[in-house]
Amino acid sequence: MGTRHLCRLISTFAIIAVAAVLALGLAAVVPDPVIDSDSSSAKGKQTAVLAGGCFWCTEAVLEQLTGVHNVVSGYSGGEAKTAQYELVAQGRTKHAESIKITFDPAKISYGQLLKVFFSVAHDPTQLNRQGPDYGRQYRSAIFWRDAEQKRIAEAYIQQLNEARVFSKPIVTELTELKQFHTAEPYHQDFVKRHPKHPYVVVNALPKLEKLSNEFPALVKK
Repeated sequence: MGTRHLCRLISTFAIIAVAAVLALGLAAVVPDPVIDSDSSSAKGKQTAVLAGGCFWCTEAVLEQLTGVHNVVSGYSGGEAKTAQYELVAQGRTKHAESIKITFDPAKISYGQLLKVFFSVAHDPTQLNRQGPDYGRQYRSAIFWRDAEQKRIAEAYIQQLNEARVFSKPIVTELTELKQFHTAEPYHQDFVKRHPKHPYVVVNALPKLEKLSNEFPALVKK
């Protein structure tokens, strides 16, 4: 495909492999959020927009969860005219590679989505990078859509930092969601469609294995 991911992979495969192995043990015990949404009063579908490195990986992880109807890869944080992969990949836009999750809050809470996001989908202590990918476009970010999501996310980050779950402080940005721009078709469901792609094998598949091992009750049957 000639994407920047593959080019970097070819020249630094060993480094990426080491990073992926280390990523498996990042968060030994991530607790449930003390402050979360009330599933008993939840009605209808909701959406959440998260960013944590390459959207191929975050999409693949979050779409496995029970209660998640759909996950779309895209761009958030920048202008509509720059929501194009070739521009975003250069790191010259304000966008982050993001995913939009459509979920049933009666089956999985916003806080539980964040728990998997922090513990499996990415490393929230890496600033403007994620594993082998560097740049603001790979930053850790939560794009909240309302005051409730902002309240839950702020409280959970504070909870995890105070508990020192991670060896370093969480650097995840909290930003109000302005717009989400869907990425190009070839990025959608990339892991499902290309399970043998070298980048997928090294970076995405270990996260899926970790999800199944650590949160079997949350994974779709």
